[in-house]
Amino acid sequence: MEKNKAIIFSGPSGSGKTTLVRFLLKTYPERITFSVSATTRPPRGEEKNGVDYYFISEDEFKSKIETNDFLEWEEVYKGRFYGTLKTEAKRIWDSGKIILFDIDVEGGLNLKKQLKLNALSVFVMPPSIKILEERLRSRNTDSEESVSRRIEKAEKELKTASLFDKFIINENLEKALAEADKLFSEFLLI
Repeated sequence: MEKNKAIIFSGPSGSGKTTLVRFLLKTYPERITFSVSATTRPPRGEEKNGVDYYFISEDEFKSKIETNDFLEWEEVYKGRFYGTLKTEAKRIWDSGKIILFDIDVEGGLNLKKQLKLNALSVFVMPPSIKILEERLRSRNTDSEESVSRRIEKAEKELKTASLFDKFIINENLEKALAEADKLFSEFLLI
């Protein structure tokens, strides 16, 4: 019943999608596994290769595009590529688990197109752009230029929320966690 299923959490950077994903991973470790994306960007803070991302060179990433190794990929920012390796999806599905994606909006929409009814796509919305900006600044992981770029991108991404199956407004964390849990439980029944 769970064969080749996936749950896709997307939303602007700083919306809280990673917090919701970590909650579900902790709550249902026997049912779901996090999909580790490949990226050409350098690690931030305590990020580890093979755990948070597969950090690869731009040349290696482009080579994998040529050999059709990605389920989906995109150049999110100039020279910054992100993608989901087919081998990563196969690894998780072969283990009998559901894939849990924490992915940007365009990647989430691309995955939904690929996986169709086997995937539940969830858009995580911040309560406002102002709060989103505060969250991004409080991380202290990005430059001022990067924060500005993320805010500009978020304004565009918010317009795509209706293209997802469900959405969660992450204003109250407890309520957002409960909604994520409910959506996951309902998806299991399909």
